[in-house]
Amino acid sequence: MQLRKHAPARALIASLLAAPQLASAFYLPGVAPTSYKQDDLVELHVNTIRPVGDAESVLRSVVSYDYYNPSFGFCKPEGGPKPVGESLGSILFGDRIMTSPFELHMKHNETCKVLCKEPVTYNPSRAFFVNMRIQEGNSLNWLVDGLPAGQKTVDVLSDTEFTNPGFLLGEVMEDGRTKFNNHYDIIIEYHEVTENAGDYRVVGVIVQPESRKYTGKIDENTCNSVSDIVELSETQDTTVQFTYSVYWIPSTTAWATRWDKYLHVYDPKIQWFSLINSAVIVVFLVLTVMSILVRALKKDIARYNRLDQINLDDLSGTSALEDGVQEDSGWKLVHGDVFRNPPNPLLLSIFLGNGTQLFVMAGFTIAFALLGFLSPANRGSLGTIVILLYTVLGFIGGYTSARMYKSLQGDKWKLNIILTPLLVPGIVFSVFFLLDLFLWAEQSSGAVPFGTMLVLVAIWFIISVPLSVAGSWLAFRAPAIEPPVRTNQIPRQIPPVTTYLKPIPNMLLVGLLPFGAIFVELYFIMTSIWFSRIYYMFGFLFLCYGLMIITCAAVTVLMVYFLLCAENYNWQWRAFLAAGASGGYIFLNAIIYWGTKLSLSGLAGSVLYLGYSALISFLFFILTGTIGYFASWLFVRKIYKSIKID
Repeated sequence: MQLRKHAPARALIASLLAAPQLASAFYLPGVAPTSYKQDDLVELHVNTIRPVGDAESVLRSVVSYDYYNPSFGFCKPEGGPKPVGESLGSILFGDRIMTSPFELHMKHNETCKVLCKEPVTYNPSRAFFVNMRIQEGNSLNWLVDGLPAGQKTVDVLSDTEFTNPGFLLGEVMEDGRTKFNNHYDIIIEYHEVTENAGDYRVVGVIVQPESRKYTGKIDENTCNSVSDIVELSETQDTTVQFTYSVYWIPSTTAWATRWDKYLHVYDPKIQWFSLINSAVIVVFLVLTVMSILVRALKKDIARYNRLDQINLDDLSGTSALEDGVQEDSGWKLVHGDVFRNPPNPLLLSIFLGNGTQLFVMAGFTIAFALLGFLSPANRGSLGTIVILLYTVLGFIGGYTSARMYKSLQGDKWKLNIILTPLLVPGIVFSVFFLLDLFLWAEQSSGAVPFGTMLVLVAIWFIISVPLSVAGSWLAFRAPAIEPPVRTNQIPRQIPPVTTYLKPIPNMLLVGLLPFGAIFVELYFIMTSIWFSRIYYMFGFLFLCYGLMIITCAAVTVLMVYFLLCAENYNWQWRAFLAAGASGGYIFLNAIIYWGTKLSLSGLAGSVLYLGYSALISFLFFILTGTIGYFASWLFVRKIYKSIKID
């Protein structure tokens, strides 16, 4: 794939300018309406060719291709196609927007216009390539005035009509023949600006592709009478002529609401049912945890403090057997070991720092999206804001990591400062780079250009690393967080525990509940990612994120309480790993999704899917593990601060 040398510079500039644009725009941040006079040129841009699927079919590929890949043979504009400026997030999500030879003039209808000066010849190898892409369900993606060209679709569940972005490259017919679409009816809806008569705005784009085998001269009369389809032969050369028609239709749709027809909720009843079900489970879980812990802890604390008072009476000669009070038992017995430093405190502190960074980043991103700042009209805004937030929040990650490492009495502070901004991002970037090599090998447009990789590395080392180091430096200068009780010099022996408190069963039980809180929303997110749908249901996502946090914290605290009652004081890593096990369930869910909804051809597609799923699961493991750890940390400090210990 040819790399566009100016793309990285544009990506960096776009990413740096994204934040002020978010604050200054109206309704669709970063996108201003464009008005046209009659016969003004309305540019049509082409984007990558992606495989698509629907609820009734399986996805057969995850590899996208550049529109002007020579094997497709599509017509090019005079002077060659030129790249259109894209944001960093747009490039990372696989967009490769280019100019096209299509000529659209406002309110000027045209019928059967020839696209290429000369017919395009497909030899057997090119025909085999295109036929394979048709069988994989690839679709063309065009943009007219920023709106994706699509096809009208009816949701069979809700019987509502909406516009689905993209349209098929071709189609496998019922008789087994593979037809190739070479004619496009472009239907553009426009709206006249009320304030300025004679100004028009594009509010809808529909493309109806057809397969027409032309045998003679092409004109308005012969074009629509063609009945035979184009089949690309894999044994001999096939000549194809591309044509298109343009129809302008007035519409009452205002420019401000033109995206509404694209933003369709698939099966909203299931989402509401899942959300209500998760909320009920969370409420019962939290009430159960509170009732158990509050009642048990009040009773325990009162008994422990009473024992301390009786022991003091013993010293003054009073009997210690009053009211039949027994010796210490339960979680108080491990008060001298509960704040003992865990093994590998350096790794734990690094994970906690990066998990805090991810937690704050996810919260801000969902909040921005909920407020409408991450509109689909501003392509790549989601990816751009994620990278910018994670970069800027490096200070919080470094501060948290160093603060926790110092409280764990770690002495390798230089290593902590270095590894906090390098270890987890380094793992993610390395896997991402290896997966990108597979895309390069497949000549996919989804492969991130090498220059963009350099931009990411530059942002990482120039902004994120210094901020993380600054946060770590401030944290190491701050006083250490002292535990509320002293730690004994000799570790206490840990008695055997029951089966459900052993590490593996414990992780399986605790990790399941946070995963259950986001399971349904996770399905819609994965469908949007792999089936190229627009995801915008950030209200559901915001609520699910909150429910997941509450569930994760509550169930981990309950697990730690049972663990301490069993006189097992090794709670730090157990809390992190048990809560982080939700990431393992996400990867397991991805494997099940792979087996039921995807039918990927070739090794590259499976490696890409499983690799990206593993990355997402790894980051979720760190996120939920951090939530579980800090909830348990606050709980443990609270209960041991409430009892009197001599």
